[in-house]
Amino acid sequence: MVLIHGFSENNQIWREQLDALSEQFYVIAPDLPGTGDVPVTSTLSMESMAEYINDLLKEEGISKAVIIGHSMGGYVALALAEKYPSLIQGLGLFHSTAAPDNEEKKEARRKSINMIEKYGNEAFVKQTMPNMFSPAYKKQHPEQIESYIQMCLQCPQSSQVAYYEAMIQRPDRTTVLSSLSVPVLFVIGKDDTAVPMQNVLPQVSMPRISSIHIFEDTGHMGMWEVPDASRQLLEQFILFCQQY
Repeated sequence: MVLIHGFSENNQIWREQLDALSEQFYVIAPDLPGTGDVPVTSTLSMESMAEYINDLLKEEGISKAVIIGHSMGGYVALALAEKYPSLIQGLGLFHSTAAPDNEEKKEARRKSINMIEKYGNEAFVKQTMPNMFSPAYKKQHPEQIESYIQMCLQCPQSSQVAYYEAMIQRPDRTTVLSSLSVPVLFVIGKDDTAVPMQNVLPQVSMPRISSIHIFEDTGHMGMWEVPDASRQLLEQFILFCQQY
């Protein structure tokens, strides 16, 4: 199983699931180019990050894997599935979508870029990233929100801008969903404002084999907001993919 993190995150976004999953499966949770110690070696795009994941799997001698992507990581997973479909044993979109940005979303990302460049990434992260969680979770778990903010602050400002630009430019990959013959997992947060439920639901009927789970009272961060349920969901999905 490959767990791909999202925008401004790093592989520790999966910290609540990694240990338990690693007891049963061979799990890789890489940092994407531009995050941590991984340099940006080319123009950053969903395609270039997908190539990075493919090269990493080649180095590990892995020819098939269940690929799970959170948010932007889902966009990377879809780019990987489009170019290397034989690599994919199962695909999971964890609070993610195969649809491109509409004009409203593109404009929102451009405003975020302007904010980062004008005020710096610290002001941007502190104001924006707590909104990834449901209102109830934010109120009940301020320490987790602060932990998430500190994680996101580790992402360089230049990478945040490059990630936004790459997300704006990404194409429509809904046809990837319909072309895959392997199981596809959709994890949706009912309170997710970043990737709203109503935008994802039309996609769940596109794959030949879909597994859909909607988390109640959960925003964009199911792996933290409902960590045990997220772990169980991932366990069940990879077992299903192995048996398929």
